[in-house]
Amino acid sequence: MRMLALIAACGCVSGVSVAAPSFLDGAYGDAEGCAYALTSESSGADVFFLLNDEGITTATAYCQFEGTAKKTPSGFSVRTQCDAEGEVGPKETVALDRGAKGYTIRFKDGTTWGPLSQCRR
Repeated sequence: MRMLALIAACGCVSGVSVAAPSFLDGAYGDAEGCAYALTSESSGADVFFLLNDEGITTATAYCQFEGTAKKTPSGFSVRTQCDAEGEVGPKETVALDRGAKGYTIRFKDGTTWGPLSQCRR
């Protein structure tokens, strides 16, 4: 009986995944995105942005970060893959540039989101 419990415990431990280390000093977003960060519930707004250590959430897309963010002179760069309205985009590296008003997200195709201010805790 002990052997079965030990095998079950080992199986549970081996399935544990380790999250990437935190690199941002909190969540960043617009008013709707910050409200989402606090409540985990969407207000139904057509436009919102939330940036945190896990990825970027908008009203129509989620971009999950992969691997470890790399420090750059202006902020960070990190690999991501976006799922927008059920369609998965290519993996790419995005720049998270920090300025006086918060972070601006820059994609390789020239698309920018932000600046996103730090959410109040």
